[in-house]
Amino acid sequence: MHPSRCIETTVTTCHAGASVLGVTASLEVRPVGLGEVGALKQLFASERNTRHCWCMSFCTSRAQFAAGWFGGGNRRRFETMASGNTPMGVMAFLGGAPVGWGACGPRSRYLGENPSRHPMLGGRSRAEDDTVWLLPCLFVHARHRGLGVSHALVKAAGSMARRQGAVAIEGWPLSTWESPSAEAFVGREQLFEELGFRCVERPVPARAIMRLDLIAA
Repeated sequence: MHPSRCIETTVTTCHAGASVLGVTASLEVRPVGLGEVGALKQLFASERNTRHCWCMSFCTSRAQFAAGWFGGGNRRRFETMASGNTPMGVMAFLGGAPVGWGACGPRSRYLGENPSRHPMLGGRSRAEDDTVWLLPCLFVHARHRGLGVSHALVKAAGSMARRQGAVAIEGWPLSTWESPSAEAFVGREQLFEELGFRCVERPVPARAIMRLDLIAA
């Protein structure tokens, strides 16, 4: 697949609240490779944490991530990884401007250098680490939240994982009943449910492992 091939998505309802906003926006959702790093930098510049994080906390050791927080180290590590054949995630554009990002890729990408794995992945089969994808993070520009952008990103991530040959894709969102927290970037259980994911594990009460099988048994 060419890294800049587009996935067309139309968003018509609000998935973040109880009411339908009646806003119809034509979103263009693209796989993210090295050629999209400039647009992603523009999106991440809108908030302090994303400006420094670059979703590298899941891919490196804590020491490496902390060292890369300032000076652009995490961005450079992202660029190095993005030069490979597998997209780093999906990005939503509205009117040509980047408005949302979803990190996703083979689960093995997010093991970092910790042999004990992320605690949320402790119960997942190691045999699937290369064939099951993980969607660990969602970010939507503040001006475009509540308009279904996250919904479009999760849907596009699943479609891309299928095209890349994954047998399933998983997320680790906050449980539906969990109050807003600093971990909102992982998404909400309800969002994944709406797109056909099912809960396969609750490693802690506040989190759910949601799975969408992409190949029929």
